[in-house]
Amino acid sequence: MKATLKILFLILVMCVSQEMVSQKLRMSPSFTVRGFIYDSEKQKPVPNANIEINGGAYTTSNSAGEFRIQVKKGDELVIKHKDFETVYYTIKNQERIRVEVYPYRFSNEGEVTNESDIPFNSLIDSANVYLTTDFEKSIQFVTNALSESRSVKDNSEVYEVLGDIYLQWKQYDLAVTNYRISLQSVKANEVKLKLAKAYWFNKNYQESISAYNDIESNELSNWQQVVLYEGLGDTYFSIKDYTNALKYYKEGLEVAQKYSIKPKIIDLNSKTAQTYEAIGQDGEAEAYFENSLNLASKEDKKRELEEKVKVADFNGTKQNFNDEIQLRKEAIENIKEIEKDSALGIESALTVQKQSYKIGNAYFLKKDYNNAITYLDKSIEEAKSKNDLVVEKDATRKLSEVYSSAGDYNKALETYKEYTELVEALYVKKEQEIIQAARFSREIANKQSRITSLETDRQLSESKYQLTTERNKRQQLWIYSLIGGLALLLVTAYFMFNYIRQQRLANNLLALKSLRSQMNPHFIFNALNSVNDFIAKSDERTANKYLTDFSFLMRSVLENSEEDFIPLEKEIELLERYTQLEHFRFQEKFDYSIEIDETIDVSSYKIPPMLLQPYIENAVWHGLRYKTEKGHLKISIQKKNKNEITISIIDDGIGRERSKQLKTENQKKHNSKGMSNIKKRVAILNNMYHDKVDVTIEDFQSDGDVGTQVVVTLKKD
Repeated sequence: MKATLKILFLILVMCVSQEMVSQKLRMSPSFTVRGFIYDSEKQKPVPNANIEINGGAYTTSNSAGEFRIQVKKGDELVIKHKDFETVYYTIKNQERIRVEVYPYRFSNEGEVTNESDIPFNSLIDSANVYLTTDFEKSIQFVTNALSESRSVKDNSEVYEVLGDIYLQWKQYDLAVTNYRISLQSVKANEVKLKLAKAYWFNKNYQESISAYNDIESNELSNWQQVVLYEGLGDTYFSIKDYTNALKYYKEGLEVAQKYSIKPKIIDLNSKTAQTYEAIGQDGEAEAYFENSLNLASKEDKKRELEEKVKVADFNGTKQNFNDEIQLRKEAIENIKEIEKDSALGIESALTVQKQSYKIGNAYFLKKDYNNAITYLDKSIEEAKSKNDLVVEKDATRKLSEVYSSAGDYNKALETYKEYTELVEALYVKKEQEIIQAARFSREIANKQSRITSLETDRQLSESKYQLTTERNKRQQLWIYSLIGGLALLLVTAYFMFNYIRQQRLANNLLALKSLRSQMNPHFIFNALNSVNDFIAKSDERTANKYLTDFSFLMRSVLENSEEDFIPLEKEIELLERYTQLEHFRFQEKFDYSIEIDETIDVSSYKIPPMLLQPYIENAVWHGLRYKTEKGHLKISIQKKNKNEITISIIDDGIGRERSKQLKTENQKKHNSKGMSNIKKRVAILNNMYHDKVDVTIEDFQSDGDVGTQVVVTLKKD
């Protein structure tokens, strides 16, 4: 009996150990392994060999005997060909492998060895190892590999890896450039797919579609075919062409299911569900989300968690708050388990603070204020511990709304003050990030220039060596080499010119972000003083209404703050709310009207966010506020011609000259900076988008209170 129990115990231990091993393998990340198949008797590469993985990925070797395949650590690589016995090899790491095979009469099996002892291969592999963790080291290994390059194929691989590095570190324009350079040497399908993806990341959607369509799908492995269809689906989804997005997602899903490519089956079920959700077909979306969640639960915990959060988001949009809350609570427990092994960055959607915030928001929408307050407090506490200012700000703003809705106006105001302080802290942090990003961009530019220069010097050195050794044999070679060197310099200059132009654009974008972050706090402080005044007069209802409207306005401003242009209809909505608030405070000073030509399609025009608000603020604060009798503010949007409209902001206030006489020195400085900020924004945007916006300011009338008329001319895209 004891012996039987002991055997059962050993069997149980073995089963548990095997389950732990299999679970660990499922959780390991996938990566691309490179290989080379060589026939030892014929002394040449083996093309058209069948290479597959027990997880479903499949490919063939090319004419040079080379292959790439997506694998995980511990996968079994199976290599088959009619001329040799099947070779089996267990993947140990990301290093490239060499498969040396023998004819049937010599041996029954092939020999698999590590090919990373070649200096060039070793440097490329090292660059790949540090690709996601250390930009400096990765670039240094690529630079060293370039000096070891001995062929067109090597050059192509160097620039491919360089493109991979820039893609990883979100320098998408440079990734595009280097992938294109790689393809100039070798037309590899893997690089073509990467180029199309880089175009998508860089928001060159039409170029991305063209790049995908230029790839011959019948030349791709099954994994690459799925990547192709998924990439086309992603691009069409980004331009809101949901019909084509569904078409390609389903084609990719069909291939993935045919070859049992499990990770892609989950991804494509999820993306198909999101597309159905976007077009309002909730039943179809729910079915695909259910598939993706069930399949993900059989994979690693992180993949299951990602799907769980997506389904929770879907339930939230459909107001299935109970299901949303349940899924997010489960997600929080999963996150805590994952964080034991690896920390999640604050930029990830899979953080406790973000899920707690969304649970609090769901309870708020259910009007369960007590639970909403509990989870929002948890979100704020967790965000503070993780130094996640964005979530802390959002949760604090939401908490203020909950207190306000629950009738606790004192706490609502107190929490809102904390929110305004967080907004200011976040602005400071964003400015620092912009400075760091600019410094990082300069470092990247220097390294790219160094690599380009190294390549130029290397090729020029080779040209000089050839000229020296053959000077007496072929005198004309001097002329050809000089022409080749000149052409190389011209090509290098062309790429440098393109890079400088892209850098100038990046600098303009940074300048725009910096100017947008300098939003004048004058209105915020005045608004808070007005709320204070309402509370002092025991007019809490009015204060609450004003504070609610003001919070909506501030939310709209913050949501639009990262965009260069927003739809005109959004800007009109913001102006209406802002003008309403100003009228609410100074209703005895002026009335206002907003007139929009009905023939104008406001959705077809775009405008820089918060461009018009300072002009309205000037009209109220420096024109109408000092008027002895009640004035009038008119905002008019009229069509100028087929592709242009005019936006007029007209007041019959005291005018600019009298306003200057009444200002203090501090007010003069403030106004000067505000108007200077607008002029700089308009100048930069016109430089980037070819004179899209024009602004003129003049007196409205010649007698009495002359007022001011601001006319903004806006061109259609």
